[in-house]
Amino acid sequence: MHHHEVRDVMTADPVTVTSATSLKYVADLLVRQKIGAVPVLSLRGRVLGVVAETDLLRKEELQRDPDGGHSVHLSYRARRDLATAETAGEIMSTDPVTVRPGATVAEAARLMDRHGVTCLPVTDESGKLLGVVCPRNLLQIFLRSDDEIRAEIRKDILVGYLGTNEALVQVEVTDGVVRLAGELERKSMVALIRPAVRAVDGVIDVEGELSFAYDDTEPLPAPKRDESRRPAERGRTLGT
Repeated sequence: MHHHEVRDVMTADPVTVTSATSLKYVADLLVRQKIGAVPVLSLRGRVLGVVAETDLLRKEELQRDPDGGHSVHLSYRARRDLATAETAGEIMSTDPVTVRPGATVAEAARLMDRHGVTCLPVTDESGKLLGVVCPRNLLQIFLRSDDEIRAEIRKDILVGYLGTNEALVQVEVTDGVVRLAGELERKSMVALIRPAVRAVDGVIDVEGELSFAYDDTEPLPAPKRDESRRPAERGRTLGT
């Protein structure tokens, strides 16, 4: 089963800034490009950090409220540096969370959720920027057509994964919701098919009931003992 990878959905030619870029220009860039963050690159194209719109908002907050507001967890020096920052290099999040182009869309989504970020620079092994991925990119998998999803379920799940006869199962897809009907060859397949279909990119939900022709989950009965082959019991002779 094929899962869409980050390279399939990322923005391959993202806007970037350097550490010397002014914050006024960064803010203008975020607004004009309608993006939530921008990578900060070295002269060799390696990712040094990321400036997010939340970083700029935090700076604005500290200029108005030097005691911290929502940034009270920062040290006094950190709050002062943030409030007086003028360039991207002074405000960027260093050591940013990055992702490889071969990671799946699900893996990228988990990274965003775990680290609370909305922009993942996509880098190669050397740290060079290849693109960026944001929540809007990841949502592209939900735009797959119903026909695409149906074809993948029939080919990759029914035939490739379960090895069953696809003609026995009806697959209907409407706005990403899959409805299954029909009969599978073995009962064990019933437990496998639903999670497999849910894992298909673009599937919203799975409905329907499936029957089965053969219950392969019950233990086989023990073979009957052949009474004709039992050794004759040795009889006792009573004394006279």
